[in-house]
Amino acid sequence: MGSPLTGGPGTEAPRARLTLAEVLSAALSGDGATHRLPAHHWKVLNAILACRTPRLGAHVYRCLDCGREHFVPHSCRNRHCPQCQKALADEWLAAQMKRLLPIPYFHVVLTLPHALNPLIERHQRRLYNLLFGAASQTLLAFGEERFHGQIGLSCVLHTWSQTLGGHYHLHCIVTGGGLSRDGQHWCAAKANYLFKVTNLSRVFRGKFLAGLERLWQKGVLEPSDALPANPPDFQTLLTQARRQAWVVYIKRPFAGPEQVLRYLAHYTHRVAISQGRLLWLDRSAGQLAFAYKDYADGSRPKTLRLALSEFTRRFRLHILPERFVKIRHYGLLANRDRDAHLALARARLACAAPTPPRDEPPEPAAGTTEGPAKEPWRKCPHCGGTRLEWVRIEPRTPALLDSS
Repeated sequence: MGSPLTGGPGTEAPRARLTLAEVLSAALSGDGATHRLPAHHWKVLNAILACRTPRLGAHVYRCLDCGREHFVPHSCRNRHCPQCQKALADEWLAAQMKRLLPIPYFHVVLTLPHALNPLIERHQRRLYNLLFGAASQTLLAFGEERFHGQIGLSCVLHTWSQTLGGHYHLHCIVTGGGLSRDGQHWCAAKANYLFKVTNLSRVFRGKFLAGLERLWQKGVLEPSDALPANPPDFQTLLTQARRQAWVVYIKRPFAGPEQVLRYLAHYTHRVAISQGRLLWLDRSAGQLAFAYKDYADGSRPKTLRLALSEFTRRFRLHILPERFVKIRHYGLLANRDRDAHLALARARLACAAPTPPRDEPPEPAAGTTEGPAKEPWRKCPHCGGTRLEWVRIEPRTPALLDSS
């Protein structure tokens, strides 16, 4: 019988890289374990466990050079699955190329204080929406005041820290300037300055807490340990949050449009933990270890060991509400009339729309569940040939877990 330890200390032979699916499978199938999880969480976990396995089926290809067949397993394409994000990021990146302007772009990060974490965990959808609203209103107002016009911003929600605790913040890419109110001029930002961070932090804090108080007054926030039913206690929570300096920072402009998109795609499709950080799994002890950077200690690399149940609990904190939009665009980049706004901005900047690169399309991620691949991009694993023909689709098998 094999060792229950995967990639752990003292192993002699090299092992395959530990996967998130392997960890979750061990955590959810433990002896005597009871898992009362929301149906949406079961859906996400099942997708991760089934990704690139026979449970999702596969395409079968035949190589026209050597005549041998091989399987291309289907991927789940779930946004919480670390195996699928590279391909999804590439697709998103290609779609964004036409929206670039030849201007500096700034990276702005706005973070909520950890004192609000228990409240956010209980009311994710409402408070995530409030975070987007407070951040976008703050940045657009600062843009209006400084440039007397409209800036553009793209925001992506992140909810995790390096140790998978709650760390709720937005990464925003902001145009270095804006289109004047009458649409006749482009008002450019200085090379290394966008807004004053302390002012930005105070306004962002005020807008978020004002929105939080409105939600409380409407009665849509259920009382909990983090949010007592007694109004004076709620006011105490607000007072404590107001006294804190909310973390907001602005990074210097990017080197160019290509770096903007590559950087933003890295953030848009990041998941709570990458598989490269998983170190070892001890099934018999029900424990896992993963690597993290301790930013409070000079970003030193460290190892955290957790019980599988605790790891699963932390991972589930970062499963987004169903159909929640985690990437949002505002101002010049808002979905409504975006093409017209960008065309006008380019006219004022006297530049043409960017031409998408003519490189070969990226290799897709392990097939899809929506039919055979349209192009034979894959190589034969037996001879390396690229002349492949689609033979058939292997049907999927039943799901691994029961959500009951």
